[in-house]
Amino acid sequence: MTSKEYDRAMHTAEHILNSVMDKMFHCGRSFNSHIERKKSKCDYRIMRAPSAKDIAAVERTVNEIIKLNIPVGEELVGRREADEKYFTGKLPEDAGEKIRIIRIGNFDACPCIGQHVSNTSEIGSFSISSTDYNDGILRVRFVLD
Repeated sequence: MTSKEYDRAMHTAEHILNSVMDKMFHCGRSFNSHIERKKSKCDYRIMRAPSAKDIAAVERTVNEIIKLNIPVGEELVGRREADEKYFTGKLPEDAGEKIRIIRIGNFDACPCIGQHVSNTSEIGSFSISSTDYNDGILRVRFVLD
């Protein structure tokens, strides 16, 4: 499996955002994302439009996790274990028998081929620049400072 070329800090922030969104809204990880150094976006299927207070809570929680200076690591697990423990719906059919899991301490773990920081302290400050909610889809745009 080859590694995708993403900005390490932004990509790791995406993992944290995905986990926070799922924990707060029970929506699963983003089904669509575009990750770049300057700005990024993630799309989620959620039942209702979040309030401004909800969005502020997401941003605050992501920053709280970043500030914990959590180590970010990886491990290889067998395909069967990956299918049992993690969401593997985005993996290509030819992903192989060994699946790379990215782990942000005990906070988040998921299959991924992207590049990541080695500690959340390397991410910087996370800001949600805007959100849109249409037909059950929430788009979250974010930046790092």
